Amino acid sequence: MEQKRILGARKRIALVAHDNKKKELMDWAVYNKTALSRHELLGTGTTGRLIEESLDRSVKKLLSGPLGGDQQIGALIAEGQVDVLIFFWDPMEAQPHDPDIKALLRLAVTWNIPFACDRATADFLLTSPLMHEAYCCTIPDYSNYIKREMR
Repeated sequence: MEQKRILGARKRIALVAHDNKKKELMDWAVYNKTALSRHELLGTGTTGRLIEESLDRSVKKLLSGPLGGDQQIGALIAEGQVDVLIFFWDPMEAQPHDPDIKALLRLAVTWNIPFACDRATADFLLTSPLMHEAYCCTIPDYSNYIKREMR
């Protein structure tokens, strides 16, 4: 049976960036400071600290991505504690924690939350009228999958 979850008007936005994309994410965040001020922000390790410094506002900081921060965000997504994921990832450089990154993106799709992996998509997402109002999110029905796994 399909479930619903309300994403409030004040979204909980997770911000993540690989090393080569941190400056781009900081530039994007500063450019969108006013829009982001309406929402709760959290971020992995250094990214969270840099966002906090760039925007001069509090950011819930988790572990660094390679030390488990990506997995922490994934767990928060599964628990319904993250509404939007902005992840500026570097497609040109292999990461030692690539399996964690793939798992994080899979969880965003699994739990049907909006996410952006580049600046253009993040711009479209943040400027959507849905971003600043409550939104009823449909969570896919995984009951058949769960039943199969229990056999």
